[in-house]
Amino acid sequence: MFNSLSARLPRRALIVTALAWLACMGALAQTAYPSRPIVMVVPQAAGGTNDIVGRVVSQKLGEVLGTSVVVENRPGAGGNIGTQAVARGAKDGYTLLMTISSSQAINPALYKNPGFDPVKDFRPVSLIGSVPNVLLVHPSFPAKNVAELLALAKARPGHYQYASAGNGTLNHLLGEMLNTMAGVSLQHVPYKGVAPALNDVLGGQLPMLFASLPSSLAHIKAGKLRVLAVSGATRSPVLPDVPTVAETLPGYNGTLWVGLFAPAGVPPEVLARLQDGMTRTLASTELRATLEKQGVELAGSPEQPVSPEQFAALLAEDIAKWARIVKSSGAAVD
Repeated sequence: MFNSLSARLPRRALIVTALAWLACMGALAQTAYPSRPIVMVVPQAAGGTNDIVGRVVSQKLGEVLGTSVVVENRPGAGGNIGTQAVARGAKDGYTLLMTISSSQAINPALYKNPGFDPVKDFRPVSLIGSVPNVLLVHPSFPAKNVAELLALAKARPGHYQYASAGNGTLNHLLGEMLNTMAGVSLQHVPYKGVAPALNDVLGGQLPMLFASLPSSLAHIKAGKLRVLAVSGATRSPVLPDVPTVAETLPGYNGTLWVGLFAPAGVPPEVLARLQDGMTRTLASTELRATLEKQGVELAGSPEQPVSPEQFAALLAEDIAKWARIVKSSGAAVD
């Protein structure tokens, strides 16, 4: 009996070990990331810069990760509503935030209670690139350049209005910065997204606006809007003949960056998978060409991508920069 029992024990142990291994492999198969579609929340309305970029990036990222990545627009409160939703949502890597610097770096200074902490509530996944804004006017507007615009504004203080994608957006603060630096008083008219703001300037209801290059390039090329200047420190490769605002107002500089974040609390292995996926996504020659044609100046290169740590440092730098600009301009949103 003893011999019979001892002979059966190794076999039983082997069976138990095999069953445990199969159960473990089954659990891993069920939890392997990603095992279902990923939602990429864009906290602005469709048609804006990060919506345009997000839809290009989501398709390629889905291919790289082997799943579908669905863009979901959740606009409102200058981007705060969608950003809050991601910050407070599940920490499993299936809900991400595709956002822009105006929401992530400016809103904390502009709003008394934005409902999120841009550093504590999120983890950087990937900086995608930067986008200049352009100062646009309706073709009937008499000014042909920034100097002529400022002359008109000084001659009739408070008379001229500019549209923006909403309170607290970069479009808004670029106008406030122009007012402060040039000593003029253009009146701000906020909209719920860049598309309706563009529509009213296209229709002649308002004379001008700042808008991101990707969202307005088609209208510029079609001659439906006249571009007076770009907001960055240097001219855009897409519009090399268009001067910067700084060529008239030295020191003026405001660009928009676009980046992908995950909510804090996402498992490290999931975050690493996302970061690697975005590195591979941004190495795509086709994707880079598509975004560059839209006026996006991509961050880094396939050989030297921007690290998540460098992205975090940029965010911290911009939070401090825009806090100073918001304070000096007196802009605030309750």
